Amino acid sequence: MAMRKNRRYGERFSLSLLSGGRLIYFQAALAAFSVILAVIFVINNVLLDNTQASIQSGESTKGLSAVEPGVDENEELPGKIKESGAVKVRPERTASGNKSSAKIEVPDEGLRVEEKTVQPGQTVTDLLADHLNASDIYYLSKQCSDVFSLRKVRSGNSYRLYFNGETLSGFEYDIDASDKLSVEIDQGNFAVNKKSIEYDVTPHLVQGRIESSLFESVGNTGESDQLAVELADIFAWDIDFIRDIRKGDSFRLIVEKRYRKGKWAGYGDILAARFVNQGRTYQAFLFSRDNGEKEYFDAKGQAVRKSFLKAPLHFSRISSGYSLNRMHPILKQVRPHQGIDYAAPQGTPIKSVGDGTVITRAYHKGNGNYIQIRHPNSYVTMYNHLSRFASGIRKGKRVVQGQVIGYVGTTGLSTGPHLDYRVKKHGRYVNPLKVESTPCEPVPKGEQDRFFSQIKPLLAVLEGFQPLYAEAEQDFHTEN
Repeated sequence: MAMRKNRRYGERFSLSLLSGGRLIYFQAALAAFSVILAVIFVINNVLLDNTQASIQSGESTKGLSAVEPGVDENEELPGKIKESGAVKVRPERTASGNKSSAKIEVPDEGLRVEEKTVQPGQTVTDLLADHLNASDIYYLSKQCSDVFSLRKVRSGNSYRLYFNGETLSGFEYDIDASDKLSVEIDQGNFAVNKKSIEYDVTPHLVQGRIESSLFESVGNTGESDQLAVELADIFAWDIDFIRDIRKGDSFRLIVEKRYRKGKWAGYGDILAARFVNQGRTYQAFLFSRDNGEKEYFDAKGQAVRKSFLKAPLHFSRISSGYSLNRMHPILKQVRPHQGIDYAAPQGTPIKSVGDGTVITRAYHKGNGNYIQIRHPNSYVTMYNHLSRFASGIRKGKRVVQGQVIGYVGTTGLSTGPHLDYRVKKHGRYVNPLKVESTPCEPVPKGEQDRFFSQIKPLLAVLEGFQPLYAEAEQDFHTEN
């Protein structure tokens, strides 16, 4: 009953409020309120447009001190801020496709480089997973396949990641001491190239005298074993560094030393070398021919390289020579030993003494793992007791002089790690130490003037003629 009375009372109040002139007054009040809201809206838009125009034109605007406290509108901005270009205004499309007024663009934070080393067991996925997704890494691998397979990434090699801000913009991997893989990354696209590694190169003069071994003498100059090996490689056709070296022999060489970002990065080319062995002098000068090939020639332009190396491995010792009457250490019988035994540590690399074709790669109960290679002029070389064969060595395979074909072992009838090296000519065994090795082609006639002109200052340094003049011209650094 009470609720019905209240409802009737409310209806009578509403009708009395709207009756007569009161309704007119109420409508007028609503119209006035609407006009006031419209005026405020118009004024607000005008002020906003003026403020944006002032910002875009670079002018100061009153009231900005609340946003930029401490900046006097009559003073110029500090130089540091002006140079940074920290604020740029540009139109931007919104999600609906309409243009908004402006967007503050984040400045380029500059290129940042992280240099690292591949760790054992790491793959290219491990190197890049924090910066690229799996599909991008797969696509990158396909892009690189024609330049360098990313499956060949090896532990110990250096690589670099380039960042623009926090975004990966490039990747470099050192393939070897000469070349690097370079990848530029732009919005998911990859530009892949193989580039030469840039070094700061300085020629150095290194010299020494043999007291006991080439390794020791080179080490006494402050240089590494690698330089001793490279020097031996140059004269490997004329000097057997296993049995020919004598106390008092001497060497003098000009070698490039490479530096990368101020850090030692290994040796470059040996530009020239001189070795005095048992009173006889040998010289070699590196010369780039017109076809781009680099070869060593002596001071007369004759090739240092010959058809056969003196020995198939470096720095060992001859444990048994060529003999027609030798007591076999296992069979205890007098039998011909028609080869040379080189005692060397297990796994020592064995090189082919000349260019040729593999005709046998097999196992024999006496020879163990062995290889036979056919060479020009009816020569065949044989390498016995190998621990294993080098990758890719098989019957019919072409090999080049100095190529590693296998590794020292003790397979077959053998008392310890060594290489049994043999040579046949016209099907008959001959003493490997007496094989005649003919020189390769000399400097072509059309290139001889350039050759002799190029080696003149190098020869002066090697011989000690006008050493100060030669060193000044070539900027050599002498090391004793």
